[in-house]
Amino acid sequence: MAIPRPTLARYVLASLETRYMKHVTLLLLLLPFFAATHAQEAWPKKISAPDGTLITIYQPQPEQFKGNELVARSAIAVQTNSNPVFGTFWWKARVTTDRDLHSLTLDTIEITAIKIPGDSTKGQLDAVKAALQAQLPAASGTLSMDDILVSLDQEMDEARLSHGIATQPPVILFVQHPSVLVTIDGEPRLEENHKWGLQAVANSPFTIVQNKDRQFYLWGGSRWYTAAAATGPYTLYTSRPDHRLRKIERSFKKAERSDTIPTIVVTTAPAELLQTDSTPVFLPIEGTTLLYASNSPNDIFIDTQSQAYYILLSGRWYTSANLQGGTNWTYVPSDKLPTDFAKIPEGSPKDNVLASVAGTAAAKEAVMDAQIPQTARIDRSTATTQVQYDGDPRFEAIAGTSLQYAVNASSTVFLYNGSYYALDNGVWFIAGQPNGPWKVSTIRPSGLDGIPPTCPVYNAKYVDIYEVEPDYIYMGYTPGYLNNFVFGPTVVYGTGFAYSPWLGHYYYPRPWSWGFGMIYNPWYGWGFGVGFGFDWFDADLGLGWWGPDSYYPCFWGAGWGYASHSFYGREPRFEPRMQLHAHNNLYRGRPGVLNHVQRPLAGSRPAGVVADRRGNVFERNSQGQWLSHSPAVRPEGPALDRMQHFQDRGAVRSANFQRMQHFSAPHFGGFHGGGRR
Repeated sequence: MAIPRPTLARYVLASLETRYMKHVTLLLLLLPFFAATHAQEAWPKKISAPDGTLITIYQPQPEQFKGNELVARSAIAVQTNSNPVFGTFWWKARVTTDRDLHSLTLDTIEITAIKIPGDSTKGQLDAVKAALQAQLPAASGTLSMDDILVSLDQEMDEARLSHGIATQPPVILFVQHPSVLVTIDGEPRLEENHKWGLQAVANSPFTIVQNKDRQFYLWGGSRWYTAAAATGPYTLYTSRPDHRLRKIERSFKKAERSDTIPTIVVTTAPAELLQTDSTPVFLPIEGTTLLYASNSPNDIFIDTQSQAYYILLSGRWYTSANLQGGTNWTYVPSDKLPTDFAKIPEGSPKDNVLASVAGTAAAKEAVMDAQIPQTARIDRSTATTQVQYDGDPRFEAIAGTSLQYAVNASSTVFLYNGSYYALDNGVWFIAGQPNGPWKVSTIRPSGLDGIPPTCPVYNAKYVDIYEVEPDYIYMGYTPGYLNNFVFGPTVVYGTGFAYSPWLGHYYYPRPWSWGFGMIYNPWYGWGFGVGFGFDWFDADLGLGWWGPDSYYPCFWGAGWGYASHSFYGREPRFEPRMQLHAHNNLYRGRPGVLNHVQRPLAGSRPAGVVADRRGNVFERNSQGQWLSHSPAVRPEGPALDRMQHFQDRGAVRSANFQRMQHFSAPHFGGFHGGGRR
């Protein structure tokens, strides 16, 4: 039975922890021996040029691997009689691979570029280049395929898992005045809010209540709006609110009022709102034939070559002959856009869209970031959960799998092979009955990766169990759990499908892809890009619209007056009105969950040295701080952390493979410890 990509501890303990604990304990004691005995020789490597120059070569950072050609870059340190000078060289090599041993060797190598700052002469650079070209293949020895392929392999894996994401556009509305789109999940459903003493619209993330005068009131932007029906039309409420409405006001964080009174647009179906504050004003983008709407919080463009409009919604591109296209918008894959989109300069007013343009550095970084997990150590003795059902538990089959999921539960619950698995904010639990008692699970239910995106629990496949110990279990989730999916060469928000909610005695929402102007930011991930702030949402809302219950995307503004920003320039610019509330870590502050745990990685290396795409070299010291070896270049910590993460992750995969190789002989309970991935 092949078990994909486990650590040895996870593999053994998950299958045998109760029956063969003596064997498991022995194997855990032997793991450090396996790792130390069979680990690959660590980087960096050292060679000498004919003139005695010492060259230190740091771990390769792959950029492309097709067929038998590897393209990569490496940081180097060159030392004669003085202090070392750091630089970068780019190279391509013909390689021989051995998939059984998960290794590759460099047959021949060609140095395509080299960059060493300072007073290096062409002769000195040529000497270093010649030494590298002659000696690197032998000096590298046998390389770990996991080290080389980790980022590329993960990208292909995530793209496979995200197959089937929907691209059909929602209803697209366009207005030429400041507006707010208020979303209701189907026809308004009124339920008594006992805390407020009023009927409230349960199936909306917005605060809509029916007061004793039978009028409906919408709270947002530190103001009340009123209408005769929950769906509007709403107008500003200028009278003094009664004591019931004032009680609701106190539930929200006090925000500064904007001078602009937006128009309220209500939708009961998935929709997106495009808006300008008057007639659209289009300005050119330097170095391109594109124009952008400068008086809009949305990403609206004109391609002057074709005279077509292009818009970006939840990471997906659409085009139309006019802004009033309504349902006439057509999806455009990110790699089929006019070529000038990739030429949008970093630091320009619309550089935020670069993460959604195939082939750009920003898009590649977003894809890499979408594969980095948030991890935690779960205490097996104290972590627990509770699941509430609206009535008797009801399960429905998931097409293409052997799984069933609970349609009327407060958490994601699966039924598989007679056991129940609950997924509560990034932690897996298991029970013999649908109501528990629940204990931390050592395994995930089989078949998760086969869940199609048409199913509302699609995001569960992005929560994994990495390692199992007698007292603790190491788990983590990648951003797919939070609705950030790798879709081909870019990332998108949401699956694009409209799911039916559970509407019984209680309302349980499903994740939405549309209606909130989602915009990607490389530091905070996805956030609300429309012109409303935190106080537009129901403070007591049982979440689920945007993923797990305790997750909120970050917020990108308070009221109208969308801040201009530059995501990819050297210095991010945020106007004072921009508010950022990031709630991306579901593990923080949770009982039985230790989030910031520093654990030594198998095959881990000392302080890392990496080079960015421009050839700037950075070194991480023992305190985890990044230091620059390139003059006048400031380290960008998150991007460097991602580079180091992939190197460390490759080391872990390589060590795990070595461990599995040495566990190929024993047989326990019908499970064989070997097998290829």
